[in-house]
Amino acid sequence: MNNGIQKPRILHTLLEARVPFEIGAQLLSRRFYEKTLPQGNGRAVIVIPGFGAGDFETGMLRQSLRRLGYRSVPWKMGRNMGSTSENRAHLHSELKRLLGVSSQKVSIVGWSLGGVFARELGRKYPEYVHSVVSLGTPFTGDHDANILHDVFQRISGSKFTSEDLAAFNQRKEPPGVISTSIYSKTDGVVSWQCSLEKESELTENVEVVSSHCGLVCNPLAVSALAYALQK
Repeated sequence: MNNGIQKPRILHTLLEARVPFEIGAQLLSRRFYEKTLPQGNGRAVIVIPGFGAGDFETGMLRQSLRRLGYRSVPWKMGRNMGSTSENRAHLHSELKRLLGVSSQKVSIVGWSLGGVFARELGRKYPEYVHSVVSLGTPFTGDHDANILHDVFQRISGSKFTSEDLAAFNQRKEPPGVISTSIYSKTDGVVSWQCSLEKESELTENVEVVSSHCGLVCNPLAVSALAYALQK
């Protein structure tokens, strides 16, 4: 049962082709609008890419975070092809290292599948994590209401098991640290209803107009992220 949540509309999926325009908008406007955004205090921010993406795809976002006064850090694990014991251990080690360097808790920004990683790190290691921000991340609703789910199953060759379903249902609960979900109703990959965090004193949902792939470069998403990291 999918709770009435449908996969993204075909039109929105086709509109993922607007990403070059979103990149262009960021390149043309960043020197102006970023000056109006709240500035960071040097806190470390790990940026985790989405499924199939790596640090190259999040490079523009990390540059913006550096200009805003954050110590943005790539995840350094190549292409994100899903959760493994290796990348889980690496991220845990990075959290401890970054906390030791600055004595400040770390923020984690996760795009798409990377947001699942970010939320689970916040849930498991609240002693290291200040806040998490997810960008177009499917962590609630119905697991089968997203194109991302289909793509992951086909590429990974794995089947969705009852254990996977139990883990997905557990991930629906907020991570227990400050958590912001940035989503777009014109997302062509992830159904936006599957990115809505349960409302609480620690959670917030912020809507922007963006493609799914453009969430790491769209000026509206970057602005929303800047305000989210101020919490």
